Amino acid sequence: MTGPSSQALRVDVLVAGGGPAGLAAAIELRRLGTPRVLVVDREEQAGGIPRHAAHVGFGLRDMHRLLTGPRYAARYVHLAERAGVEMRIATSVTGWSGAGTVSLTSPAGLTEVTASAIVLATGCRERPRAARLVPGGRPLGVFTTGALQQLVYLHHQPVGRRAVVIGAEHVSFSAVLTLAHAGARTVAMITEHPRHQSYLPYKWLSATRLRVPILTSSRVTEIVGRKRVEAVQVTDTQTGAVRVLECDTVVFTGDWMPDHELARRGGLVMDPATRAPRVDCGLRTSVRGVFAAGNLLHAAETADVAALSGRHAARAAHTFLTSGNWPDEPPLPIQCEPPLLWVSPSAIGPHPLQPPHGHFILRAREYAFNATLVVRQAQRGLWRCRVRRLIPNLPIHVPAAWVAELDPRGEAVTFSVER
Repeated sequence: MTGPSSQALRVDVLVAGGGPAGLAAAIELRRLGTPRVLVVDREEQAGGIPRHAAHVGFGLRDMHRLLTGPRYAARYVHLAERAGVEMRIATSVTGWSGAGTVSLTSPAGLTEVTASAIVLATGCRERPRAARLVPGGRPLGVFTTGALQQLVYLHHQPVGRRAVVIGAEHVSFSAVLTLAHAGARTVAMITEHPRHQSYLPYKWLSATRLRVPILTSSRVTEIVGRKRVEAVQVTDTQTGAVRVLECDTVVFTGDWMPDHELARRGGLVMDPATRAPRVDCGLRTSVRGVFAAGNLLHAAETADVAALSGRHAARAAHTFLTSGNWPDEPPLPIQCEPPLLWVSPSAIGPHPLQPPHGHFILRAREYAFNATLVVRQAQRGLWRCRVRRLIPNLPIHVPAAWVAELDPRGEAVTFSVER
């Protein structure tokens, strides 16, 4: 019995990931005149997470219109096909065979692809229950948001009647809507923070309108049930009081991490704060000709922000293809001091470019009010701005004009907060 056949393929740019960032990058590369662009995606259809997020709220920044997730994903696939982008679905990048060469595995067999440039747009995922170390049994009825939405919107399966959503950020409210579409009532949302971490319109459209209580400063300390979830034990982190909520479904939301395994296997330098490839403002990684974009870098921003990041990486990749220029010197790293968590891009190259959207994306690990954001290189202040509040899981945008004031051979850049 013989194994699957092996093939060899040569393209100009390989894009790993067929979500908004990857498709936007491929479309932009074709628009700029790149002859052969190949997008590889492990799912059965291209389009990414929006395919199974059947609510309005996609496309405002990149398409200048509001669409449902499936329509947004379908439009990107249509635009990619019309632009002449080659796509291989149900195909995984399983390894690197050398500089610019990767191995693909699909039902059709094995393929070795050599590309002049590679764009990694593999996205992010939520940590499952096991990674969050929540004790209790292992009954049916425990999901992440992604698994829930695939079950409801792609496979049209029931999920339960009474649900508890763990988390209170953007995607948590999306989970509440998905549960409602599946005929399940959300009996509570639970967050360890002192308040929800989303915008008021998101909260109103889901939790407020559906009369879902949000239990703040609380955490799930046990999942109860043998064959199926029967209840969760919830502990107030301030008082220690314990209550039991009866439910048959538990959805873990948020707590994002980048899908970085491919980047690690490629030997890319990783940023310890974002747990993603370290990139400069041109989204160049530490390996010549390899770029990264989207929620692989900043888990998790909205789909349109990821798409604009993909376009930015495409322009930088096109410049590399036409000029062959790549920085010889390592970039200046950017560090964050508590209560700041991470910043993206996480480095600044020797010939500074503007980051995507003209600003850096910053996240905080805890709330801070009436604080001042400060950017420094050594003891020299480069930028400062008063902010009313920093909220975990919500982006803070830092304009990039100060990059021009950097000493390219100086010390690392530091983002900090003055109370």
